[in-house]
Amino acid sequence: MCDILVATPKATEEKVMLFAKNSDRDPNEAQILEVIPRQKHEEETVKLTYVEFSQVKETYAVILSRPWWVWGAEMGVNEFGLAIGNTAVFTREKIPDKGILGMDIVRLALERTKTSKEALHFMVEVIESYGQGGNGSYEHKLLYSNSFIIADPKEAWVLETAGKHWAAKKIEGVYSISNALTIDDDWDLASESVENLARKSNFSFAKHFSDRFYTHFAHGRERRAFTYRKLKEREGEITLEYMMEILRSHRFEPYSPEKGSMRDICMHYGGLTRPSQTASSQISELGKDVHWFTGTSLPCLSIFKPISFEGGIPESETPTNRYNPKNYWWRIEKFHRLFQTNHQKYIGRFSEERDELQMEIIRRAREVKENESPAELTKWAFEREKELVEKWEKKIVEGKYSLVYGMRWKKENQKAGLR
Repeated sequence: MCDILVATPKATEEKVMLFAKNSDRDPNEAQILEVIPRQKHEEETVKLTYVEFSQVKETYAVILSRPWWVWGAEMGVNEFGLAIGNTAVFTREKIPDKGILGMDIVRLALERTKTSKEALHFMVEVIESYGQGGNGSYEHKLLYSNSFIIADPKEAWVLETAGKHWAAKKIEGVYSISNALTIDDDWDLASESVENLARKSNFSFAKHFSDRFYTHFAHGRERRAFTYRKLKEREGEITLEYMMEILRSHRFEPYSPEKGSMRDICMHYGGLTRPSQTASSQISELGKDVHWFTGTSLPCLSIFKPISFEGGIPESETPTNRYNPKNYWWRIEKFHRLFQTNHQKYIGRFSEERDELQMEIIRRAREVKENESPAELTKWAFEREKELVEKWEKKIVEGKYSLVYGMRWKKENQKAGLR
């Protein structure tokens, strides 16, 4: 499950496009955060997650956050300031077991297009020509269509799909999507199939294609209503810091991981009825060459670090779904799982220190010294987060979960090789 927010320049305090996403995945599904430079290719095809696709002569530089086993990306940005993210949506259209994942479409568009409008046309061409498909989960079967937010420094679009059917709308002001279709009859562009259906009276894209059962239990409509309301409350004054606040939010405070729900924006794993947790987060100030990624799970317990194409990312071993202390995602994940055993006791003071450090990093990123390289800034931010984690690891007295919740986490930790 995922949530994506966008605020256009007229909706933000600094008059820049803000793109933000929480990527929710299975609890042991580590994400790879990587900077891939512009590359030239001689091969004729590229292997996506499940299928081959025609390659181009040159692909653009990208910053990606992707599940460790997927070729595509949950979210990312390219060297031209184009950002794209996807969310799963559940529709009445049958999705094949093998095909092009929505995440693959995200990466293909980032590597091959420069603007949101160009990306939109590329993506719908892929969807109409090849369709979408493939299992979106490593551990269980999960087939779905996709919704996307596509944004560049000047323009943003929402693209929603149901199999090969699609509708797109240019975003004015603010918008957000989750795991439910949002476009009714107010699209700006649509597939011929949708236009034909729309000749009927009272046609709604969302109502016509949504699978009511899965959409209901994903609680995407409720999360979307929450994020959209938060954006509307500050429209015209939205800041980077406010986007961070929304991505770190839970539906009810004070928050307890045991009592959380699929309605939370910062989602914590909860078992059968809450199988996902936020695996990584991104906020991009488009038009600037600095993008903010956690590269870790649970933004409420994480720091957004500045990532740039020039600065890259500190070296870390590539993760899998098994614990590896030499990988940054897993290093911080171990701390997150310890913290959640006694979350309510420590979260107040920890949040204060998290916010103090976050503001220190933002200030330094905005006042980069002439002799400081982007790589030094990024490395320093990762080191400061690690220092915060190490400090709090010494403070935390491990608590105990309730019986059922504890059994669920014990099973996940055993699968990951943690304890």
